[in-house]
Order: sequence, then C-alpha cells, then structure tokens
Amino acid sequence: MGVFDRLGDVIRSYLNDTGPGPAAGPFPGRRYADPDLNAAYEELDDFLAGKPRSGRTERSGRTEPRSAPPESLRRDFDELGVPFGAPADECKAAYKKLLKIHHPDRHTAEGPGHEGNMKKATDKSARINTAYDRIEKWRETTNS
Repeated sequence: MGVFDRLGDVIRSYLNDTGPGPAAGPFPGRRYADPDLNAAYEELDDFLAGKPRSGRTERSGRTEPRSAPPESLRRDFDELGVPFGAPADECKAAYKKLLKIHHPDRHTAEGPGHEGNMKKATDKSARINTAYDRIEKWRETTNS
C-alpha cells in the first residue's frame, strides 16, 4: 500500500467516510492499516483504562528498555560525562572522546608529558573503561 493510499485512508477515517479501505481491526471508526498507529492507540486505551504497562515496547522491530538504570551506575554515567540514563550511542561517543584525550600513549615519557601524567592518564583511562563496560553489561542484561 502506497503512502498516498494510506494518507487517503487516514483522511477518510477522520472524516468518517464510508469509502473502500482496510478495516481497522479492533478499532471501529479507524480504517487505516498502520500497525504503529494502532499500537499507539492500544497503549493509549490501556493507559486510560488504568492497565499496567509492560516493561518494554517494540518500535520498528527494535526493543527498547523502559526501566531506568540502577543507581549503582550513576557514577559510571558521571565518569563518562553523560546524563544518567543516556542512550547507548551517546555513551559510546563520550567513551571514545574521553579515551582519545586520556589514553596513556598520549602521555609517554618521551612525548609531551612526564611519568606523573602518564600514571594519571592510565588511571583515568582504566576508570573510563570500567564505567563503559559496566553500562554496556547492564544494557546487555536488560535487552536480552
């Protein structure tokens, strides 16, 4: 079904037109065949009826966690410099950026720094790696 066909069905359904078009299934008066829109209406109807929501929603074939990360990960998000509960792509970008800055190879004894800076960079990069690993392990457990 093309975009214009779907648009025509939506417009007809809003105007209560009785012309040809797919049935809305469990939603009388809604004759467009958009599964995402039907799912949104189902969620809205459940919310208005006071039914509890499930922990996850499925959008465009991808399952996303609805729960917030545990408080034990707050320090890890702070270590990466991102807001608590930031999405995976934002965490990964911050992780890469921080490792470029604080990688020990950038602070070698022969290069721009001295051993004190190299030790600080080693400690900082270890904390960054640990924080990112913990966040990713939490994401893997909540998405599986």
